[in-house]
This record gives sequence, C-alpha cells and structure tokens, in this order.
Amino acid sequence: MKEIVVISGKGGTGKTSLMASFALLDGKSVLADCDVDAADLHLLLSPKIKETREFWSGHEAEIMPDKCIQCGACRMLCRFDAIRETPGSGGESFYRVDPTACEGCGACVRFCPKGAVVFKERLCGTWMISETRAGPMVHARLGLAAENSGKLVSLVRQEAKKLALSEGRQTVLIDGPPGIGCPVIASVSGAAAVIVVTEPTLSGEHDLGRALGLAAHFKIPAYVCINKWDICPDMASRIEVSAHAAGAVVLGRIRYDASITKAQKAFKAVVETDAPSAADIEKVWETFLQHQAEKENRS
Repeated sequence: MKEIVVISGKGGTGKTSLMASFALLDGKSVLADCDVDAADLHLLLSPKIKETREFWSGHEAEIMPDKCIQCGACRMLCRFDAIRETPGSGGESFYRVDPTACEGCGACVRFCPKGAVVFKERLCGTWMISETRAGPMVHARLGLAAENSGKLVSLVRQEAKKLALSEGRQTVLIDGPPGIGCPVIASVSGAAAVIVVTEPTLSGEHDLGRALGLAAHFKIPAYVCINKWDICPDMASRIEVSAHAAGAVVLGRIRYDASITKAQKAFKAVVETDAPSAADIEKVWETFLQHQAEKENRS
C-alpha cells in the first residue's frame, strides 16, 4: 500500500479542490483529510458519516473550589497567564483555569500546597470514518483552541491505512495541510510521493521551495502542479525551472478558471463539471499515474 499526499507551500493555492478531483478520477483509494486545523475536503465530497470517535490528547488543569485556599501559588507559577482571579457573588474571589490559555505544563498541579488542582485529559476534537462518492474517507475536526494537530494527523493516517487494508485498497490519497510545520511533517513522513500545488507568484515560488526542501529532507519523491498558471506565464516558467533544479517532476499546468468557484458553490469537484480546467486536471493526474507506472517498472 502506498500513500500519496497533496500539499502546498501556502494556503489558497487550490490544493483541496485538486485533491477532490484526483480522488474522483482515481476512484479506488481511501481518502484522508489531514488538514485537521481547517478541514474542508468534506465540503466538496459531502460525506455520509458512519463512525465518530473522540480525540483525546494532552491534559489541562482544573482548580477544585472546595479545596482551593486562594493562596495564589498557581497563578504566580503559571508562565502562560492561564490562572485567572474571578470575583464571586459575595465579594470574595476565586481562582480558575482558562482552558484556552492552559498549555498543560502541570506546574500548578505539582506545586499546589493543598492538591486542589487536578490534571484531566483534554478532549481536543473528533475523527470520523465516512463514505463519499469518491470512496471511503477518514477525516477529523479539531476543537476550538485545541492543539496537538500533528498527533491527530498521525491518527487520521493510521486509521486510513487500516481502512485500506480491510477493504483491499492499494492507495491512500491524503489532503495535507499547507506550509512545512508539524502537521505537514506528520502528513508526509513515510509517504510514497507528494504532489505540491503551487501558483505563479513570488510567495508561491518561495513556499514551493520550502515544501520541496521538506520532501527532499525526508527523501520523498516530489511532483509539482502549477495552478492558475496563466495569471503570470513568466513566473510559471520560472517555477518549472526551479522545480526541475530541485529534483521534482513537473506534472503540468492548470489554467485560471472562474468555473472552479461555481463548482465549489455546487459542492462538486471540478472534474464533475464542464469547467475548461477539468481537462487540465485530468491531464495532470494521468501524467502522475504514468510516472508512477514507469517508476514501478524500473524497480
């Protein structure tokens, strides 16, 4: 089984729109939305949720009022300003933990003289197994102000691989997060290939370089797709040259197409419409499959 990850150096390049189209063109893979901080693949594929599970990770402190003597030790020790003094109805004050500010370091738990602070496990979100018209999908929703998205990404990937094995599917298609941070690393490590979606702008060129550097660091074969190439053809050509120099394979170009927005509003992938760019996307995917087949033949 192999994992193919679609990523982008920056947000807004059209990564998820292309991922939805790739999933429908393939039709044989398990899908995984690993952009858990801002998951939106479900908006295009309208999944029917079959299972929902809670995602627990890390801890957060909570002060028990019946044991607290309002000594203020916890507030003095907290380096994240998560302990707040709140006035009570009778004029007295009491301490509480702001869960959105608590980093779970445990200092208040360790040094409270009365043991009034408990360290409970943190509910950070949910993850789901769903059915879509492009195949089964594992996706997640991170809670408000919740962290540990890298751990949730790893969980989504793990469950997607389990699902692929149980259903006899050979590929997991992953919609990865933008950038090069922890969630991206959790998405691409150990993958068979990454497809980096970029756009012909200075920021697109810069962030593509970082994404390709990350792929090279983990020794993952990288492929590049230039979206909206015709808004700046000269920059598109420059990006192709730099991508080749970085050792990546350029899969092709996709034109700027206002019909893509119309497809999104209709909750459809581009290849499900008569948008002119649908043919570009199909060609990019066919080129990728051709490179994969040639690679397998060589090995």
